[in-house]
Amino acid sequence: MKLVGIVGTNSSESTNRRLLQYMKQHYSEQAEIEICEIDEIPVFDEPEDKTAPQAVQVLSDKIAASDGVIFATPEYDHSIPAVLKNAIEWLSYTTRPLINKPVMIIGASLGALGTSRAQAHLRQILEAPELKALIMPNVEYLLGRALEAFDDNGNMVYEDKAKELDNDFTEFLSFVKLTEKLTANSKFFEISKQFSWKQVANGEDM
Repeated sequence: MKLVGIVGTNSSESTNRRLLQYMKQHYSEQAEIEICEIDEIPVFDEPEDKTAPQAVQVLSDKIAASDGVIFATPEYDHSIPAVLKNAIEWLSYTTRPLINKPVMIIGASLGALGTSRAQAHLRQILEAPELKALIMPNVEYLLGRALEAFDDNGNMVYEDKAKELDNDFTEFLSFVKLTEKLTANSKFFEISKQFSWKQVANGEDM
């Protein structure tokens, strides 16, 4: 199984990157996880021709070729970082690779509470009509005190959180397989790819 892990920040010292790196190494026998950065994506400017910049197109192609996506988001001011929202806006406006794509949301933070508000906001965003990702339900992986969570070899030192992630990741792999069966040759999921706010504004049937 091929998965894409998106680092939801442009910070060079991100604990969310370390979390994805841990998953890439720890679950290497279960899935191939490619970690993708968003720091080179330009500021969204709504181009009239809806052409994606090169950095956006590269990310989009990787998402499209994957079986599922893992978003690792920090929490800034009770929400997701602006740089992550910016990247998602580009994908929504141009290539739309997240439609019908299985998604797992995780998050690491320096404090004890994790990233629950940011994850809730990210779920709302990814369920928008022009994104329409298939988000794994009933799972909210929150890694608090993330600076102390990994040893020098990148292994997670919190045994309870490591076990929780094992269970969540196993569920996600099952979720990916299930959604693949549901979306295969389904007219409902094919129609969802054709959504357009302009058509809605004009009163056209989707």
